[in-house]
Amino acid sequence: MKTFLGIDIGTTSLKAAAFDENGKRLGVRQADYTLSTDPATGYIEFDAEEYITICTRVIAELTAECGKPDALSVDTQGETLILADSDGTPLCPAVVWLDNRATAEAEEIQKHFGNKRVYEVTGQPEIPAGFPASKLLWFQRNRPEIWARTEKIFLLEDWVLYRLSGAFVTEPTIQSSSLYYDITNRAWWSEMLDFIGVKESQLPRLCRSMEPVGEYNGIPVVAGALDQIAGTVGCGVTDENAVSEMTGTIMAICAMTDHVPPYDPNSIIPCHIHAIEWKYCRILWSSTAGMALKWFRNNFAETCSFRELDELAEKIPAGCDGLTVLPYFTGSTMPKYNPDATATFAGVTLAHTRGHFARAIMESVAYLLREDLEYIGDDGIQEIRVTGGGASSPLWVQMKADITGKTLKTVSESETACLGTAIFAAVGVGAFPSVRAAAERLVSPKREYNPSGADYSEGYARFRALDQKMN
Repeated sequence: MKTFLGIDIGTTSLKAAAFDENGKRLGVRQADYTLSTDPATGYIEFDAEEYITICTRVIAELTAECGKPDALSVDTQGETLILADSDGTPLCPAVVWLDNRATAEAEEIQKHFGNKRVYEVTGQPEIPAGFPASKLLWFQRNRPEIWARTEKIFLLEDWVLYRLSGAFVTEPTIQSSSLYYDITNRAWWSEMLDFIGVKESQLPRLCRSMEPVGEYNGIPVVAGALDQIAGTVGCGVTDENAVSEMTGTIMAICAMTDHVPPYDPNSIIPCHIHAIEWKYCRILWSSTAGMALKWFRNNFAETCSFRELDELAEKIPAGCDGLTVLPYFTGSTMPKYNPDATATFAGVTLAHTRGHFARAIMESVAYLLREDLEYIGDDGIQEIRVTGGGASSPLWVQMKADITGKTLKTVSESETACLGTAIFAAVGVGAFPSVRAAAERLVSPKREYNPSGADYSEGYARFRALDQKMN
């Protein structure tokens, strides 16, 4: 039986899992690491070589435990940047996507091109300091001694592929937020490269997701994808009829589309190239979701487990007897961007209990999910695949089904990004004819939730009215 290894490299941890050709997980590893932060400068960095040390170690461990895989692939966070000389030796630590040193350069790019032009070429509605184009301009201005020796420019996935296989390659999903990749024409955006002073020879060869690029210790290495896209494939979303929703610390939604939506100056929803050929992916998020419920438990119900909070919340009727929450503990993001927004609890009376507050927070996240789906147009969406810690709460998942009016399904595999990346590896070496065929075989739905008829219309109306007033 064939086996496939998926490696998921996040901001502060790496996970890797081996799966057989039926989707059974054979082994998993996780390695946590701490980023280097400098309060004086705001720099956020990590040793580029350490990524490779951790990656090769978990490959060796899983190979020893599960046998040599028939292929492996990698997904990573976006925007993390590594500069190297002609031999591929890093010239400085990896600059992590969270690093905002290039604020002035981002403003310069914005002034020259404008948000509309950048979106129409790259799919990115904003020009953040953390994106590669801004940082590359920063290095030219502030670290000329490093820039003068820079011959290879990597994003994190590129770097891992290079060190595993020796191939200096990249793929479109990870480059979609570089600000110098044209997602419509599938080519480098020469106008932006000229502006930031980058030559195409410094950039990796463009390949496609799921393209075999070389070998590592006799294991075929296949190009992967952005971590969010790997996660959505790993829960079985392979067409526009379904979306993925992850409720963890934040809530993240990935929705496939076959076109780049027109520019909207009021929207900050990015559009990435999808790993599936000629598809795109809109990525939405709310900066607090599970974190809001965790905050409540830690501060006001510290003796309760999340399961016990569920039991208390389940006794409360839909709408929480008038209690309404805006869960903007760190500002609101989508569909309305307001970093200065704060959390609000409204309609509180002496009759409200701990269960009311827990349920009201859960309902508020479900209302945000509905609002996001309505914003992008949800008429064609028939199903939502749910993952993350929130998926372990039947009450919360049922709320989301009732509030959105959609069918929700949980999946058996918790490491969905690793599974999605293993699917890329399997398709890349021809074990399956397509991502859809592989997902149908390897992804196992666990439980289905259908709308029960519970009426949240009044609660949703209160949520929208309060949001309009306060945000």
